[in-house]
Amino acid sequence: MDIKIVHFPETMVAALEHKGSPAREHESVKKLIQWRIENKLSPDKHQSYGIHYTNPVTTPENEYRVDFCVSINKKISNNPQSIKNKFIPAGRCAVARHIGSRQNVTAANYLYDVWLPESGEQPGDFPMFFHYVNVGPDIAEHEMITEVYLPIK
Repeated sequence: MDIKIVHFPETMVAALEHKGSPAREHESVKKLIQWRIENKLSPDKHQSYGIHYTNPVTTPENEYRVDFCVSINKKISNNPQSIKNKFIPAGRCAVARHIGSRQNVTAANYLYDVWLPESGEQPGDFPMFFHYVNVGPDIAEHEMITEVYLPIK
């Protein structure tokens, strides 16, 4: 797997906090999509991210957390979907590209379990996050592109 070290720029995001079963993530994503459409934030100008605070495989369902996000260029106001202002901080990251289903993003496991121990790098202070490069109902599962960022010190 090709791993690159990059400097990720600070990115302001509108975040929908998902807590609970990974099986219910789709319900949360639908709320974010609704908000995104209402606010006319097209996927080609406003990137899609997932900030993964916990691992869905090793975390009990009631403790699982992920923020689904859209990059924005100004603060948002209160809204019925409970979407909040947050930032993905600037910093060094190892990044790997995953192509295919987002149900099992193998690049995330590879970065954390294989690459990190062999690299001599230390994990950063921010959780792993995904950049969903292409999103929308017309993207076939085998064409989905996800860039996985592992913050490092």
